[in-house]
Amino acid sequence: MRSIWKGSISFGLVSIPIQLYGATENHSVSFHQVHTAHDCGGRIRYRKFCELEEIEVPPEEIGKGFKADSGETVLLTDEDLASLPLPTARTIEILSFIPVEEIDPIQLDRAYYMSAETTSAAKPYVLLREALSRSGKVAVAKFALRGRESLGLLRALDDTLVLHSMLWPDEVRSADGLAPSSDVTVRDAELDMAETLMESLGDLDREDLHDEYREAVEELVEAKQEGREPAEAPAEPRGGRVIDLMAALESSVAAAREARGGAAGTVTPLKRGEAGDGGAKQQPGKQPGKKAPAKKSAATKAPGEKKAAAKQPAKKSAKKQPAKKATRKRAS
Repeated sequence: MRSIWKGSISFGLVSIPIQLYGATENHSVSFHQVHTAHDCGGRIRYRKFCELEEIEVPPEEIGKGFKADSGETVLLTDEDLASLPLPTARTIEILSFIPVEEIDPIQLDRAYYMSAETTSAAKPYVLLREALSRSGKVAVAKFALRGRESLGLLRALDDTLVLHSMLWPDEVRSADGLAPSSDVTVRDAELDMAETLMESLGDLDREDLHDEYREAVEELVEAKQEGREPAEAPAEPRGGRVIDLMAALESSVAAAREARGGAAGTVTPLKRGEAGDGGAKQQPGKQPGKKAPAKKSAATKAPGEKKAAAKQPAKKSAKKQPAKKATRKRAS
């Protein structure tokens, strides 16, 4: 990876020289615009023209302009912008340390890895990283990058410090008026079944996540190059109007369990506090949704049966114990 920014973290009176690296990369499919008439296939290019002189302008003659409130365009040079009295131009200035729960993910933008630039920066780098890890907090900072000042969220990720650029509060739009306007009542049974569906979907296998659209485009391109017909896309299920919400939820739970290799069976909604399919890993050979056999020893009983069996004898022995002691005293 190549460094995209050099500067320092301002942590009180401590200054930590660091370098920034892009933490993510874009693998989305990109297309060229081409001329399709007469099977030409030539690339479509965009040229930059001056709307007043109606001539093509070379890159060295293109500058920056800011439109003032009066409507006048004020020309600004790179030297003008570099001379701005901006303390965050080469410094990531930490403003405060707060619990991560106070940050709404909607504000997060891009992510960058941070490395210590020099050997002497290693100790304060590790100090800040360990302080963040032990406190469970994140740092809110200000920094300037790519021609603008941004808010930043600085956190520890394993052995590395990560900086997330954040949107300013006034850049996040209000969601007023987007929620359903009419009063909607959701029954407890429907909530229980929705939670059952959430549990039935199981754990997320991050290694199995991939871009199916990109793979389909690559297969299509390869098929056209080889002069063969591309594979047919599977028919999409037709979405209909939901008439019975509970029936739709039950069908979804059954389909999720079947997709995970279990038997659909009769769907019983979870009650609050109960562990579902995702609460604990299934033992080998067991299938989600299947009941355990009725007769089992205490060692092989299902967790729910074990708990119920353990509770009942405890109550009986608690009631009988005092009576036995009293009888022994009278006999002596």
